[in-house]
Amino acid sequence: MGVVRESGGEGLEPRRVFIDYLGVTAGAVLAALGLDLFLVPFRIAAGGLSGLSTIGYYVVHVPVGAGMLVLNVPLFLAGYRRLGARTITRSLYGTVALSVAIDFLAPVVGAPTQSVLLASVFGGVLEGLGLGLVFRHRGTTGGTDLAAAILRSYTGVNVGQLLFLVDAAIALLAGLVFASADLTMYALITIFITSWVVDLVLEGFSYAKAFLIISPRVAEIAAAVTADLGRGATAWKATGMYTGERREVLLAVVHRAEVTRLKDIVFDLDPAGFVVLADVHEVLGEGFKPLEKP
Repeated sequence: MGVVRESGGEGLEPRRVFIDYLGVTAGAVLAALGLDLFLVPFRIAAGGLSGLSTIGYYVVHVPVGAGMLVLNVPLFLAGYRRLGARTITRSLYGTVALSVAIDFLAPVVGAPTQSVLLASVFGGVLEGLGLGLVFRHRGTTGGTDLAAAILRSYTGVNVGQLLFLVDAAIALLAGLVFASADLTMYALITIFITSWVVDLVLEGFSYAKAFLIISPRVAEIAAAVTADLGRGATAWKATGMYTGERREVLLAVVHRAEVTRLKDIVFDLDPAGFVVLADVHEVLGEGFKPLEKP
C-alpha cells in the first residue's frame, strides 16, 4: 500500500499505523480486564485459548496470560509459513499485548461482584469491546482468530461456525473439569454476548433503515420521498420470477425517525406495494456520514 497524502503533502500512513497499534493496545487492555475482573475469578472459560488457559490456571496453576502465549506458539509457527510475516506481525503484537496485560493486571484488580451471572454478562461485554477494538484497528489476538485465518487459507471457506463449536466444546470441557453444568451455561452466555458486542463495535448501532420497494408506481413514490423527506432514491429494472413481469425496484435509505413517514407514502400511493425493510449499520455519502478512508 502506498503512502496516502493530504493536500498539504504530509504522509498519513505512519500516523495510521500508530493509531492502529494504539487501538490494539487499548483493546487488549479492555479484554484483559474482562478476564481478570469477571471471567477468570469465576472460572468462566468462554471458549478460545483464553478459555483453555483459564482451565489450565485452576488445574496446573499456570498464569492465564502465559498459558495463552504458550498455546499460541504452534499457531504462529503455522501462520508465519501460511499467511506471511506482515499478517503475523500484528497478530503477534495483539497476542503479546493481551497476554502481558492479563498477567500484569491480575494481581492488581479484583472481582467487583459476587454474582456469576453478572460476571458472565459484564465479562462478555468487556471482552467484546476489547476484541472489537482490536479487530477495528486491523489486529487480532491470535488464538481462534488466527486459527480461522490459517484454516481459511487452506480450505477457502468461512470456518466461523466450526470455531463457534470449538468455543462451545471448551465451555463444555470447563463444566466437566469444574464439575459444574452452570459454568458451561454461563460460559455460553459470555460467548454469545462477546460475539454480539464485537459485531456492535465493528458495525455500529443500527441508526438507519433501508427500504426496497417493488411497485408499478415507483416514480411517484420516489418523487414523494424526495419532496416529503428530502431523501434521494435509486431505481433499477427487475423481473419477477413468478409472474415474469418487468418491474422497477426502488431503494431508499432513511433515518429511523423517518420510517413511519416513508411507510405512509408507500401505502398512500400503492397499498399493494411490496416493501422490504432492513437495518443499516453504516451509511456513507450525502445526507449521512461523509465517505472517508479508514
